[in-house]
Amino acid sequence: MSEIEGVHLSESTSYSGKIIEINKQPVIECALDILTELVKYKTVILKARGESIPIAVAVANVITENMLKGNSKILDIEVDSENADGKYAYALVSIIDITISKIN
Repeated sequence: MSEIEGVHLSESTSYSGKIIEINKQPVIECALDILTELVKYKTVILKARGESIPIAVAVANVITENMLKGNSKILDIEVDSENADGKYAYALVSIIDITISKIN
């Protein structure tokens, strides 16, 4: 696994693009790092869990509405949940996958 300024980059590449796990970090820094990955792979999948979901949504919006306006779009959004160890046994944790593609 590699680390680019707080963005956890998964070593696996799916058929539709690079998978990037979003953790708690500044939105603009994360967006710039992901922009670099979009140049290489054309499509990236932002994965976030729990409290990192708002950051992933903000990053996707910054990229598609500001940085690459007209040259990128959100292809898919998947929302799910999973069991995780919590303070009182098991708790559900929300998960989001946002697929962003560079058009040109």
